[in-house]
Amino acid sequence: MTVRIHHIGKWFRATTKRALAEVGLQDFEYQTLHALMIRDTPGHASPGELAAALDVSGAGMTGRLDSMEKKGWLKRKPGVDDRRRVEVEATREGLRLWREAMALRGSAEELTAAALTREELGQLNGLLKKMTLRIEAQDM
Repeated sequence: MTVRIHHIGKWFRATTKRALAEVGLQDFEYQTLHALMIRDTPGHASPGELAAALDVSGAGMTGRLDSMEKKGWLKRKPGVDDRRRVEVEATREGLRLWREAMALRGSAEELTAAALTREELGQLNGLLKKMTLRIEAQDM
């Protein structure tokens, strides 16, 4: 079981790496855009919220945001409710790159999932969820 899970994870990491290279993103840039886009407020977050989501220091997040802002993938702006607060927002180009990487990455997931019937995929997801919940309970 663990060998197979490791092998599948390794394959997904490799296909993700190829997808990111194809669109011109580094891993940390994709992770940052992904964390920004999968929020309850897609495309909008504070630097602190992103740092917490990615388990990165405030200084590390500032460096990421600086380089990504220079590339035009996101922008910082004053908060709507409190102008002292800084908000990070994905730009159209950042959103385009993220979507392109997600599509390439998604094709690898579809290829893998195609080995299973719809029923088997549902069973697998249920079993993996059960295992994940057990692991999360142990981490507490």
